[in-house]
Amino acid sequence: MEPHLNRTRTCAAAAIAAGCAAVLLLPVQAQAAGSVYLSKVYYDSPGSDTGGNASLNGEYVQIKNSTSRGVNLKGWTLTDAQKHKYTFGTYTLGAGKTVTVKTGKGTNTSSTRYQGRTWYVWNNTSDKATLRKPAGTTVDTCSYNSSRYDYKTC
Repeated sequence: MEPHLNRTRTCAAAAIAAGCAAVLLLPVQAQAAGSVYLSKVYYDSPGSDTGGNASLNGEYVQIKNSTSRGVNLKGWTLTDAQKHKYTFGTYTLGAGKTVTVKTGKGTNTSSTRYQGRTWYVWNNTSDKATLRKPAGTTVDTCSYNSSRYDYKTC
């Protein structure tokens, strides 16, 4: 075999290997990089579904801000398929931070918000969470259809 052909094949193999390695290193949620998105829906709270506040707060949605700056969520909404709606009041989600929106009652903090409901929102078998901006533009959705698990990582 001529030396230049061997070198060409070696370079081509190295380029393919490098390309494959780059593909393998892509983040799992590439579409969510540099955005605000739904990261988890915990739809089947632990224990029996009695409607108690602790059980209601066992179901929640987590929203992640993967940008490098805070995002004002005032007026943003979180809804399920049945159109139960939670609207953010004055609130800024910090850069790289996650906020947990719980179903029941509680005192809002920088990392946890409460819908103040007296009954469950998220169905235990299938539902769809939708995050929208104040004008109604859909930011992200997360659907699930399983009673085998208690939560869905979006």
